[in-house]
Amino acid sequence: MTTPTKTQTSAPYNPTECWTCGDEVQTARANLLASQNKQILCMSCGEQAAIIARKSWCVAPMHKSNYMLFTQKADLVGINNKGGLVK
Repeated sequence: MTTPTKTQTSAPYNPTECWTCGDEVQTARANLLASQNKQILCMSCGEQAAIIARKSWCVAPMHKSNYMLFTQKADLVGINNKGGLVK
């Protein structure tokens, strides 16, 4: 009887190190991020990456309408119809 080698096992690839700090990442989180082709990040590094990403966009409600996603501040200036004339 032979023991299965690494290539014979059917276990999915489980990276367990954060790409930024090298800390251990939970297997379920690592599998989820790997299946979505995203960087494997621990919770604290993932939070920092999300904070940086959120600084580049803004969601604003439009008057009697839906919410709009703005990525440039120039588009956001003057959308409030109660604010008066914007030059």
